[in-house]
Amino acid sequence: MTTETTPSGGFGGLVRSQFALFILVGGTAAAVNFGSRIALSLWFSYPAAIVLAYLLGMITAFLLNRMFVFRETRSRLHHQMMWFVIVNVFAVVQTLAISLLLARWLFPAIGWSLKPELCAHAVGVVVPVVTSYLGHKHLSFR
Repeated sequence: MTTETTPSGGFGGLVRSQFALFILVGGTAAAVNFGSRIALSLWFSYPAAIVLAYLLGMITAFLLNRMFVFRETRSRLHHQMMWFVIVNVFAVVQTLAISLLLARWLFPAIGWSLKPELCAHAVGVVVPVVTSYLGHKHLSFR
């Protein structure tokens, strides 16, 4: 039984769809990522805090995705973990690049002064949602 949604599934179908579950799990992992980055920034530089927070979010995402989103995977655990890390390395590069680009270049260029690192990191966390879903669906948990 797959959790893919059908157009006639309505709101209930959307909530049960694999992508919607991925978004909910990703939102939880993003909250861990985002919240821990704020705390880690008390002890680490902004780029280091982003990477460490991303690792905490990645562990959260792997466990929740395996339990709730991609339950019917046929691949072995070590295969899932290897591809999960590879997909997330690509995603953390996207997150770091976007966060730094916004916080260090674009926001100062346009005069954005309202918590630029916080806002830049929020955007950076959201950017890899679709690429990560596709990577995990077709590689990590196939």
